[in-house]
Amino acid sequence: MQPSYCPLLLCMYLPLVLSCFLYIPPAGGFFVPNCKLKGSLKYPSNLKALCSKRELDVIPHKVPENARVLDLSYNRIRNVNKKDLMHLTELGHLNMSYNMILDVEDGAFGNLKALQELNLGHNKLSTVSEQLFQNLVNLIVLRLDENQIENISISAFDSLVSLQLLNLTGNCLSDIYKAHAIFKLLNLQELHIGKNRFASFQSWQISNTSLQLKVLDLSENPLEVFRITADIFPQLKSLDLAFRNGSMYWYVQDKKFLGNVTMLNLNGMQRTRQEIELLLETFNTSLTKLRLHQFVEDTVKPLVTTACLINTLTTIHLTSSNLRSISEVELMYCKDVLTLDLAENSLNNITHWAFRSMDKLNTLYLSYNKLNTVPTAIGNLSSLKILDLSYNSIHSLTHSDFYNLTELNMLIIYGNSLSFIENCAFQNLGKLRYLRIDSGRLFSVTNSFKTCLQKLNVLNLAQNKLNSIHKGDFGDLYSLTHLLLNDNQITTIEQGAFKRLGDLKVLNLQSNKITKSSITVAVLSGLTNLKVLLLNNNYISYNDPNDLKQPPFVHLKSLDHLAIHSQGHKGMTNIPFNFLVGLTSLQKLTAANLNLNSLHYSTFSHTPKLWHLDLSRNEFISLSSQLFKPLKNLKTLHLPSTGLQSLDFLMQANLTEIQFLQVSKNALSVINDSVIIAFRKLTYIDLQGNTFTCDCSNAWFIDWVIRNTDTQVINADQLTCNYPSRLRGDRLMELDLESCSVDVGFVCFISTTILISLNMLISVLYHFLKWQVVYVYYKFLAYLYESKQHRKGVSSDFQYDAFISYNTHDELWVMRELLPQLEGKQGWKLCLHHRDFQPGKCVVDNIVDGIYGSRKTICVISRHYLESEWCSRELQVASFRLFDEKKDVLILVFLEDIPTHQLSPYYRMRKLIKKRTYLSWPKPEQDIRIFWQKLRVALETSGTAEDESLIPSRIGRT
Repeated sequence: MQPSYCPLLLCMYLPLVLSCFLYIPPAGGFFVPNCKLKGSLKYPSNLKALCSKRELDVIPHKVPENARVLDLSYNRIRNVNKKDLMHLTELGHLNMSYNMILDVEDGAFGNLKALQELNLGHNKLSTVSEQLFQNLVNLIVLRLDENQIENISISAFDSLVSLQLLNLTGNCLSDIYKAHAIFKLLNLQELHIGKNRFASFQSWQISNTSLQLKVLDLSENPLEVFRITADIFPQLKSLDLAFRNGSMYWYVQDKKFLGNVTMLNLNGMQRTRQEIELLLETFNTSLTKLRLHQFVEDTVKPLVTTACLINTLTTIHLTSSNLRSISEVELMYCKDVLTLDLAENSLNNITHWAFRSMDKLNTLYLSYNKLNTVPTAIGNLSSLKILDLSYNSIHSLTHSDFYNLTELNMLIIYGNSLSFIENCAFQNLGKLRYLRIDSGRLFSVTNSFKTCLQKLNVLNLAQNKLNSIHKGDFGDLYSLTHLLLNDNQITTIEQGAFKRLGDLKVLNLQSNKITKSSITVAVLSGLTNLKVLLLNNNYISYNDPNDLKQPPFVHLKSLDHLAIHSQGHKGMTNIPFNFLVGLTSLQKLTAANLNLNSLHYSTFSHTPKLWHLDLSRNEFISLSSQLFKPLKNLKTLHLPSTGLQSLDFLMQANLTEIQFLQVSKNALSVINDSVIIAFRKLTYIDLQGNTFTCDCSNAWFIDWVIRNTDTQVINADQLTCNYPSRLRGDRLMELDLESCSVDVGFVCFISTTILISLNMLISVLYHFLKWQVVYVYYKFLAYLYESKQHRKGVSSDFQYDAFISYNTHDELWVMRELLPQLEGKQGWKLCLHHRDFQPGKCVVDNIVDGIYGSRKTICVISRHYLESEWCSRELQVASFRLFDEKKDVLILVFLEDIPTHQLSPYYRMRKLIKKRTYLSWPKPEQDIRIFWQKLRVALETSGTAEDESLIPSRIGRT
């Protein structure tokens, strides 16, 4: 019969076997060579694959199939094949501009049915084929600008039923009729076909039905004819005819045909004044914005006069026309103009009455000219709201410069050589909210803002030469929310300098010469609503972590962003343990490049809301996990160039909210799984520039980078090996790790094979070699017994002279005949199981102890004995001892005659009586004294080979 434990063994291993057969390899991961992914695979609605400027020759094939944006711009891709993009069925935006694309296989975009924007600009396409944009039914924006397109198939755009913007600027299209496919796009609203080779643009060549176009760009075409004889552009709002050289025949049959055009660009058009005036007459009922850039002064001034006769005109741009002066003559008819742009000219003279007629003007751009003072003509613009005087040569501001500008909201004077502001220069600017006076030469602003500018929100004084801030400098700017004092030479700040700025939210003091003496409670008092404080790039330093008696920020309860990085030549050296006391709302702290080598463990105990921490470019000897434990909300941690050799301290800090971890340019050699597991929400990790070991110690990390779907290792394909030296410079992701990995399928095959074979072997052994196995078992028990006796120091003397092995049916003979004779008369000490076995002990152990504790074993054999399982066990143990010790320790006594054929089933007994002498109990007529005498002699022998001569002649042999 098959042993019962074999099927059980198979059942026990069945789950392992099934798991091998059902094993499914993990899905593809978050790692794309030569690309950076933004977003999450779990929430793919914003997933972006950014592969720009990677010197790619082909499209990466591992871009996640649920990516919404793919940027392949500025690479060296030459061809787009059908299989390259077919898996990106959810892609919404595809940018392939600035490549070297010569050919796009028909149907290459066929699977991109969700695509809304496609940019193929700045490539080398020469033809738009019939099937190029097949199935792009949701495409809204298509850019084909700056290619070499000469031909467009008549049905090339038939699939683009949703297209609204098409850009074909900078191609080689020469005949508008050959581009007829463009005007079949019934929903197209914006068309850019400038910088081509069109010599003629006539309505009959384009369409015989009305189009939906709102923007039409025909700039930089060599147009000789522009003829509109049908109302095909009823919704056109913007028309660009810039940079047309030479003469052009202009004919619009009815002004109503372009009656809705509001924006006209005539920049650089080299035509006579009369021709342009004729052209402008076409739009004299609708035009609101006119661009006349890059005209010569003599031409543009008369054109302005003509243009301003258009009653609807509100905006006129006259930039880059080399204008040197403006008088009221040119602008006398511009009474309805709201915006006048005179930037980028050479103006140095604006007459006092130049803007007299422009009583509705609200925006005036005079930047990038040559004005030495604020033009007095500005005083006539009482309606002005925005004034830009940037990048002129203005040295000072006087009290009369802006005297009448009571409606001004924004004043921009940056980029001048401004060194002086007269008291009350801004006294009448009661509505001013934005003031830029940066990039000048101001040494002081004392009294500049007194009793004025009560509604000012933003004051920019950056990049001047201020060396100190006094208590009353900003005292009257009650509404100020942004004060920018960066890039000056400020060394001292008086106590209470910002006391009255209760609404201030942003204070920028970076890149000055401020020391710790100016960063005190008294200096920063009053800034109760401050959100952002920038103190970086100054000279704040502390010699000792305890070198701060009173924390400076105790009153800044609302501050959420503090920058203190890059202090002087030596850095801050130490951050006092109480430096951040009071910043209970702080969310962002940048403390990079401070020459720190340690931080007190309680440094961040006062900033429980901190979620962004930058400690980069320091040289930390060690960082304690205790340091980061208060930062339960930390999401972004920057630790590049800090000398880190391990991330164990972070692992123990319990930073469970970390999403972005930057540890680039350190000395990390191995990234183990426990580090990654510690950051359960990690989305990005930057490990570039570390000294990786390229062996099996990083096998898990490499596999994780490739397969995980939660965390992106930024530029993982750029990680290089540092050890061993023979692999230095090799790519970590290209390391062959076959010797490190285990083939799960192969292991499962080997495991199941071994288990099945072992199960079969046990079954065979049990069925055919049962006794040999049992023999080995008992021999092992004997070995253990002898070792135990040896360790206990037991002598070689036996406890008994003989162990009696008998069946209970023969117990009467043993008790009446054998026991009285051997123990009573001959004096032998016998071991009997019913008398001498130790109670509670395993039966097998009692048998082994009894047999090995006796000099001899006497087996009293009868038919009942042969049928008894326990007697058979006793005989086996005695036989094992006989074979093991090579001594005559076994005496067989037959109580009855048993024929040979009846012994055949009992293999071991039959084998023994073939080789061993045995005694038979005499029949009633025989003398029993001879039996007892022979048994005595057998018991007296020592069991050695020499003693066998003392044994009486054999009674019988079978």
